Amino acid sequence: MSRLHEVSVEFEVPFHDVDILQIVWHGHYYKYMEYGRTALMRSRGLDVPDLQRLGYASLLVDSHCRYTWPLRYADRVRVDAWFVSVTPRLVVAYRIRNLNQDRCSARGQTILVTTDPEGRLLPETPDALLKYLV
Repeated sequence: MSRLHEVSVEFEVPFHDVDILQIVWHGHYYKYMEYGRTALMRSRGLDVPDLQRLGYASLLVDSHCRYTWPLRYADRVRVDAWFVSVTPRLVVAYRIRNLNQDRCSARGQTILVTTDPEGRLLPETPDALLKYLV
C-alpha cells in the first residue's frame, strides 16, 4: 500500500478518554484518526477553511477501525496518516501506535468525497484540489 504524504501526530491519552478500567473507549480511536487526517490535510494546504476558500467541502462516507492493542490513560500515542488514493475519492489510512508498549493499537481507513458549495457530491476529486494532493 502506497503511503502518499504520510504525517504523524503524537499525544498522551487524556483521562477523559478512558473508562473505569482506564482503557480508551473504542469510539475515541475515530477521534484520534481525525487528528491524523487533519494534520494530513493541513500538510497539503487543504484545511477546512482552505477547502471552503476554493469552493469545496469534504464529506466522510465510510470509515472502519480494527483494534489490536489497548491504549490506556497516559499512554503516549502516535497516529500516522497517509493517502492511499486521491481520486476518485480521498482514501486515508491510519496506524495508531501505543508508544509505551511499542505496539500497534489500531489500523483504520476513511473515505471522503468532495462536495460543491451547495453540498452536491462530485463524481471525483476536482483538479483544483488534486494539485495540492499529488
